[in-house]
Amino acid sequence: MGSVVIRNLDDSVLARYRCRAKLHGRSLEAELRDALTAAAPLAPEQKMALSSKLRAMSPGWSGNSADLIREDRDSR
Repeated sequence: MGSVVIRNLDDSVLARYRCRAKLHGRSLEAELRDALTAAAPLAPEQKMALSSKLRAMSPGWSGNSADLIREDRDSR
């Protein structure tokens, strides 16, 4: 795992994260790790991989909602 040093962080920001860490019953480092992980958006290739995985979970769907509506209507 990597590590990082953040310089010139405003003292008030650090104080808020210390408070959050105390409220969650964990270390400042754990609180910051969680915040960074939650804030990290997916890269475009990660979004594409997730999209492909979700499509694979829905076999037979063409991606056209009109087809789904037609299929439902025709089944009645």
